[in-house]
Parts: sequence; structure tokens; C-alpha cells
Amino acid sequence: MNIRILKESDAHLYQEVRLNALKINPEAFGSTYEREVGFSLETVKERIKPIRDKYIVGAFDNRKSLVGIVAFIRENNLKTRHKGNVFGMYIAPGNRGQGLGKSLMNELISRAKNSDGLEQINLTVVSDNHSAKKLYIVFGI
Repeated sequence: MNIRILKESDAHLYQEVRLNALKINPEAFGSTYEREVGFSLETVKERIKPIRDKYIVGAFDNRKSLVGIVAFIRENNLKTRHKGNVFGMYIAPGNRGQGLGKSLMNELISRAKNSDGLEQINLTVVSDNHSAKKLYIVFGI
């Protein structure tokens, strides 16, 4: 597996995975397939464009297919700038149970640790998503 920050050239791959995530596990996301299926490739490129305090980590298999994603966005309000948020974690069904979630979170947290003044990472998870909850507990989130 290759774990790295997605860039604009990954937009098509990201959009495909994101739409599949919204179809397969709609309960796990704040957005909907119906909303995002209409996003242009340019919109997706802008959405995934990495900047210092906003990025998406992707997991690529040996065929260079994107099979897992997780996003990080740091708060930009003066009083909440010490917080970051993890969202949009998704592993394609055929790749679950192989430690990809842990690898994605390791990369995200490693990068977040380099953010000056970041003290807290928050996330939300659906209450009956036991595998995700188990993963996040390992990280103390």
C-alpha cells in the first residue's frame, strides 16, 4: 500500500471513491450521493487541493487504485484554531480488515503533529459503527 496526501491530479479517483462511499455507507457521512454526484471535476480538484491545514490522505493498492480516504481540516476561528477535525474516513469494502484505517490515521496524525498550536483532534462517528469506534479508541480520539 502507498499512503499519501491526495493532490489535484487525484480528483477523478477521489470522486469515484467518495461517491461509492456515499452510496455504500450513506449513514456515515454528512453529505449525500445526490448532492455530490453533480460536482464538476474542477470542484473536486479545489476540494481536495492540499493546503497546510486541510488535506485528504489516500491509500493506494498495488494497482494504484485509491481504496481508502480520510480528511483533516483545522479550525480557522481564532478561539478554536487549536482544534482539528477528522472526517470522511472510508475504506472500500474489499480492502477492509487489512489495517488501512490505522495506516491512514497514522499518516494524518503524523502530519497534524507538525501544525503549530494544534492541541486537539476531533471526529464524529455513527454510534453503531463498532469497527470505526475501535480504531479511533486506539488513537485516543
